[in-house]
Amino acid sequence: MTAAVLDAYGTPRPGTFPVPSSGLSPDEILIRPLAAAVNGVDRAIASGKHFLSPRTLPVVVGRDGVGLTPDDRLVYFDGPSAPWGSMAEQAVLAKRNLIEIPRRSDPAVAAALGNGGLAAWLPLSWRAGLREGETVAVLGAAGFVGSLALQVARHLGAGRIIGVVRGAADVAHARRLGADAVIDTAAESDLTAALRAASPEGIDVIVDYLWGEVAAAALQATAMGARLVQVGTVAGNTLALSGETMRSRSLDVLGYVSFRAPLELRTRAYQTMVQLAEEGRIEVAVKRYPLSQVMAAWNHVSKGVPSRPVVMAEPLA
Repeated sequence: MTAAVLDAYGTPRPGTFPVPSSGLSPDEILIRPLAAAVNGVDRAIASGKHFLSPRTLPVVVGRDGVGLTPDDRLVYFDGPSAPWGSMAEQAVLAKRNLIEIPRRSDPAVAAALGNGGLAAWLPLSWRAGLREGETVAVLGAAGFVGSLALQVARHLGAGRIIGVVRGAADVAHARRLGADAVIDTAAESDLTAALRAASPEGIDVIVDYLWGEVAAAALQATAMGARLVQVGTVAGNTLALSGETMRSRSLDVLGYVSFRAPLELRTRAYQTMVQLAEEGRIEVAVKRYPLSQVMAAWNHVSKGVPSRPVVMAEPLA
């Protein structure tokens, strides 16, 4: 079958891979993938440096996707059984890892809302326990997931939303998506002061896709009992944080990975996002690539509105 094959750590190539055997267990199902987003975790796994990286190659890449079951139901799935992944004509996975969505849904948009959408929704609803009227700061608000987080925060009842970005174009983008205040890290000599000015009563929830110095500065602008949910480390893998800061504000710093969330929470969040996207209430920008162009999808760089590259599973030309 045609697939995005990882022969060596790095970028997968379009090629062929053995079809999954017919000897499935009673708990497994054969899925026909239609679309699979290229997420940050996919690139990290393929690099060989992630804790989920395969130790034996070759494998098919793709941690999650949207596809059809044998009885023609449209489903979101994650965690295909190795060595198969979501970027192929067929994939094997546990039946419990399926979330059904309306048959009319756009598979590409639904795929983009998988890992990426959950990384916007669940840090706010599940890990931070966002309460009505609280102030939220999104660090890295101009990326695909950060852009979703701005919109999700409003939907979940945030009273004030602050976007932290870099560059004038990203400022305009975050404002268009509804941020009440936007901080440009490239234009601020004192990021903590800028965040304090934008949130006079302090930040209650920080959704952090950056870490590093940006997160350290944001923690200095928090309210009592604030929560920071750590999702990504684009700005650095470490930060300096004093015990006094943690104690004086009773701060909670919480880690996040999607697969740790209970299935019922993931299901409810995902199905809600698919519905909101279908109704035009959240903006989800995607760039479709045929499977034959998986290398281009892997190296996709958004220009203007941040978009998620999505590989559409189809036979090679």
